[in-house]
Amino acid sequence: MVLLSGPNMAGNEWKYVKDCLDTGWVSSVGAYVDQFEKMTAAYAGTRHAVATSSGTTALHICLLMEGVGDNDLVITQNITFVATCNAIRYTGAHPILIDADEKTWQMDLHLLEHFLQHETEQREGVCYHKKTGKRIPVLMPVHVLGNMTDMDRLLELANHYHLTVIEDSTEALGSFYKGKHAGSFGKMGTFSYNGNKIITTGGGGMIVTDDEALAKRAKHLTTQAKADPFEYLHDEIGYNYRLVNVSAAMGVAQMEQLPGFLTRKREINSFYKQALSGYDDIRFQEIPEGVEPNWWMPTLFSGKQRLLLQRLNDAKLQSRPFWVPMNQLPMFRDCIYVQQNDRSAFLYNHCLSIPCSTYITDADMQRVVDEIRTCL
Repeated sequence: MVLLSGPNMAGNEWKYVKDCLDTGWVSSVGAYVDQFEKMTAAYAGTRHAVATSSGTTALHICLLMEGVGDNDLVITQNITFVATCNAIRYTGAHPILIDADEKTWQMDLHLLEHFLQHETEQREGVCYHKKTGKRIPVLMPVHVLGNMTDMDRLLELANHYHLTVIEDSTEALGSFYKGKHAGSFGKMGTFSYNGNKIITTGGGGMIVTDDEALAKRAKHLTTQAKADPFEYLHDEIGYNYRLVNVSAAMGVAQMEQLPGFLTRKREINSFYKQALSGYDDIRFQEIPEGVEPNWWMPTLFSGKQRLLLQRLNDAKLQSRPFWVPMNQLPMFRDCIYVQQNDRSAFLYNHCLSIPCSTYITDADMQRVVDEIRTCL
């Protein structure tokens, strides 16, 4: 089986993990955690980074630190991995789902602006939903597939309507907008290091921010809110959301290889686009001006999506459909959905992701192309 997006362990992973095993520093404290955080902050262009057990827990902590709670609403998008909305619900809040832009597949900023203009109101500098009277403290954009939206316009809307931006940049390590890294635009940003991401720690995440106080609080909350280095004194409800040292050791080795991974992702995307764009009805997501994506997961649009998925997987070329839109999942069906012609459903029914591991061979990519062309 040619994997969709498998981990590439071609660097110092064995060496650094062995160092953890040899020294006994395998749990949540160790030099590799500190080094991984520093490397990530430096790469993302933020002052601070705090490692977590997953991208989901990173999102949860960010929302908690912003005071999101019961009866609040958080604006996000309908096309995303379920972790985005799950993290919102962990706090007791509910998501407001914005439909996707049909070309970029990111949050439709026209719909966002229309919603904010006509369905919200300001009370003493706080945004509220008119119909329900609920507070809307946070706007959480998702950089879908490593692409990004017009961040200038998004930040302008957020500032005008007094919304705190928390970026779900879990898929966007290595993505930039006008030279500024994903995750560094909002008050806080997050990354994920799941096994299929551009770098992996097996499972893991990261919070990035320029706010020192927030970074310290994130570290406190993710380590069970332990308030004393010796006594088991805990001063509030905390969470066991720490990244362990042995996983961080993998992260350090992966970060060392990130530039090469990004180069290979660009090559893979270019290969597929040159071979398939315009063939039958195939097209790819558009990249907005100023965006330099990480090309994490090449995903194509075709009216013959299900036929192609069957063909590729039968040929042991692992391919997957897009995420089921959030408003189609039972736990989010009653959420506010701001949409125009339900583009999310349209994309879900037409998009598929194709093999793109950074170690994939040119021959295997040609097999993918040949199977698609033969099928069509």
